[in-house]
Amino acid sequence: MATTSATPGAPRSIDDLKELLCSDVKVKVAGIDVDGVLRGKFMSKDKFLAAAASEGFGFCSVIFGWDMHDSVYTRELAISNKENGYCDLLASIDLSTFRRIPWENNVPFFLVSFFDPKTSAPVCADPRGVLRKAVDNAATHGMECISGVEFEVRILIIMRCSEWTHEAFQYFNFKETPESAAQKRFTQLQPLTPGMHGYSLLRTQLNQEYFHALFDESLKFGIDIEGHHTETGPGVLETALAYTSAMRMADNAILYKFLAKSVGLKHGVLPSFMAKPWGNLPGCSGHIHVSLKDGEGRNAFSLSDVDRDRGRANAAFEDTRYLSQIGEYFLAGVLDGLPDVMPMLVPTINGYKRLVGGEAFWAPNAVTYGYDSRAASVRIISPPSVPPSATRLEVRVPGADMNPYFALSAIFQLGMRGITKQLKLTTPPISTYQSYPARKEVILLPGSLADATSAMMRPDSIAREVFGDDFVDHFGATREHEVRLWNAAVTNWEVERYLELA
Repeated sequence: MATTSATPGAPRSIDDLKELLCSDVKVKVAGIDVDGVLRGKFMSKDKFLAAAASEGFGFCSVIFGWDMHDSVYTRELAISNKENGYCDLLASIDLSTFRRIPWENNVPFFLVSFFDPKTSAPVCADPRGVLRKAVDNAATHGMECISGVEFEVRILIIMRCSEWTHEAFQYFNFKETPESAAQKRFTQLQPLTPGMHGYSLLRTQLNQEYFHALFDESLKFGIDIEGHHTETGPGVLETALAYTSAMRMADNAILYKFLAKSVGLKHGVLPSFMAKPWGNLPGCSGHIHVSLKDGEGRNAFSLSDVDRDRGRANAAFEDTRYLSQIGEYFLAGVLDGLPDVMPMLVPTINGYKRLVGGEAFWAPNAVTYGYDSRAASVRIISPPSVPPSATRLEVRVPGADMNPYFALSAIFQLGMRGITKQLKLTTPPISTYQSYPARKEVILLPGSLADATSAMMRPDSIAREVFGDDFVDHFGATREHEVRLWNAAVTNWEVERYLELA
């Protein structure tokens, strides 16, 4: 069963690759670090072809030994450290990821995955490798992972990447450059447009060149878009990406961030995928829609023809009546493991501030689910609101600052665990709690990165069960590093609150 979707025109052999690059002199390559930052370089065509024809090329392991600002982790980790001399990893070129970068003179571009050069084993913390394991796990059970991403950004962009599942990111857009933002110390930044104007046709008349370039350059870059509009908030856009396989979706999502920031630089715009830039406004979400295809290409979450009219008689609750038994097991698996994988969905200090408002801000902070409920952590999207073929789950916990590879991995691994263990739903849908607020069974998600990391790193955590100790120990330590830096920081809020009166 196919577990990935090659880009249009991707070479299938080295001979195809040589012909594809016949008029080029250089190639750009990149891998992804644990924070979802692209790390790459240019290579001469000859060196690239030699690497593609072999196992790969050397790439410094330090990208797994430092944080997003290139500061070495407080506690040295196994992949890259002083003892091993920050040795090279093996970067293996994925020919199926071929694209050309339209805003860089159509230079050819490929993504890489990282392996241990001594053992040829995948690097435990390589985001593409982690998702590959999740996709392969589903494939062993005859399932293909289908997904999409929505980004909300200020400028806000949401990506919808699937007919049945997508990731949605929101992001802010500021009328700033990296230099002007740094000079202002990242305060008093000017939004691209003022006011709260979701789905506004008028606001897109401002900054038209930038708005249209995001759409047009995406298509040229191999990222299909289904929709593109403003969202509620100053300078917020939403972009819906067309659905595809989980690995291609994660690639598209990470590369859309790269595209938005690159296009922004050319137009004097600074897009931000930070989850909660302003305390008094809704944050930027990273909603993920997921489903599975069975061996016959059918949506495994949809009902059989027999049950489609009246729903499934043995559904645990009315909300899951039009979700298949496999879909219900998948949902139960996600809910069961959600508290233990929160750093994979919400990886930053700031991301948890987006969840403070809970369902009031459509940013759920509890283990909840419900039919077509944007207040729940997992929204069931099924008939009668959509056709059976579009049945899916939307995980609404992540923010736009998520690493899409880790977030998708967490959801699919938890869901497949639910299927293999045939887990049952043990709690009623969110509507029960909304109707009877005195009920106390609802489980709150960790409220900070520190608490979330502690839960993930417990010896008996579900994260260790599905991802293994090597990954949890490495990624967990990187999150402890973030917490340590935050605990040492003195914020403007503290100074304004305590300097005079304490």
